[in-house]
Amino acid sequence: MCQEITPRKRTTPVSAPTSRPVAPAAAPPSARAVLLARNGVAVTFTLNGLAVGSWFSRVPAVREALDLSAGRLGLLLLAMSVGALLAMPTAGLLAQRLGAARTVALATGVVAVGLTVAGLGATMTGSFAVVAVGLVAFGYGSGACDVAMNVEGAAVERRLGRTIMPRFHAGWSLGSVAGAALGAGAARFDVPVGTHLVAVAVVVLVGTVLAARTYLPLGVDPTGDPADATPAARRRAQLAAWREPRTLLIGLFVLVAAFTEGAANDWLAVAFIDGRDLSEAAGAAVFAVFVVGMTVGRTVGTIALDRWGRVPVLSGTIGLAVVGAGLAVLAGSGPVAVVGVALWGLGASLGFPVGMSAAADDEAHAAVRVSVVAVIGYTAFLGGPPLLGLLGDQVGTLRALLVVPLLLLPTLLLVPVLRPPHAVASASEN
Repeated sequence: MCQEITPRKRTTPVSAPTSRPVAPAAAPPSARAVLLARNGVAVTFTLNGLAVGSWFSRVPAVREALDLSAGRLGLLLLAMSVGALLAMPTAGLLAQRLGAARTVALATGVVAVGLTVAGLGATMTGSFAVVAVGLVAFGYGSGACDVAMNVEGAAVERRLGRTIMPRFHAGWSLGSVAGAALGAGAARFDVPVGTHLVAVAVVVLVGTVLAARTYLPLGVDPTGDPADATPAARRRAQLAAWREPRTLLIGLFVLVAAFTEGAANDWLAVAFIDGRDLSEAAGAAVFAVFVVGMTVGRTVGTIALDRWGRVPVLSGTIGLAVVGAGLAVLAGSGPVAVVGVALWGLGASLGFPVGMSAAADDEAHAAVRVSVVAVIGYTAFLGGPPLLGLLGDQVGTLRALLVVPLLLLPTLLLVPVLRPPHAVASASEN
């Protein structure tokens, strides 16, 4: 029986279903350039997490400002998911065309505008429509940035020759922790949502633009497309990725992973405020506990993945998420429920980043495959908020979160598809 082993050295990628010749790789970057790019990607993930965490930590305040029911709040949160989903189909092609650095910088500009409009819309106009427009822009920029920074992260991971993608996502979680902490503090001291989110938007934009300047030079990592490829050729490459069974199954796995994470992002603070009679600041603190669990899992998870491989580690973390989400909802004791939130975060930590790494296993087609997986995965952010909102209207927002463990259990059947292709080939040869 052959044990799955995560590669530490770069291997020759398996052949991809394409008839176009792959452009030759450019000269490899220096070790210093790779380390600088690693740091720049980490900063990008962290600041993106700061933006998202800041927004979600103020969702209860926005709900109060707009006087929204659970169902109406779900529809508002849907606007952000719609924006992200609109960005996903073309984000991979944009990253190929402009490079990850330019794509990230441009997308973060849209994030900053969207965050500003949403924040000011809630406090100055009190308009559902204005906040929704801001969230569409916020989601669009965040979605495009998500694909581009994951593509760059996968390129850096290959150059380093060891698993590091979960640590980039840990940076995202750390940013979310900081955003949640800032949100809790802002709520505690009655800082207006608009003032808070505008300040965050400025910090995120300036920091991300500076970080993107350290990325690997355009063309260092081969994409399977020559620089002068026509738009039609690029679209054919994108469509080819949509016909690959492994890519689609990875996307389905990421969809459930995204729902597991997104349900907590969207509803955990509100659910504990409504279902456990906590204050707004305490609800934001519970959300911070979830993000701390995510951060710990993504930080130590790279060691576990390199030692035991994707399949056993992901199977174990999914089990933790099932137990944790169940405790968070059903535990009669508040402290036990908070422990459940921490386990939920720990268990949800690796699904999304490992899914992105799996989509990028073949560097020649990483951008388009990551884009496809992101489109499928972000469908959870599209359907999740209104689904849980409507359920919340019927059974309460806390009880509605039981959907999470119910979806996670059958996902265990999808875990083997994330095994690296070279490991599958080795197993078949033995």
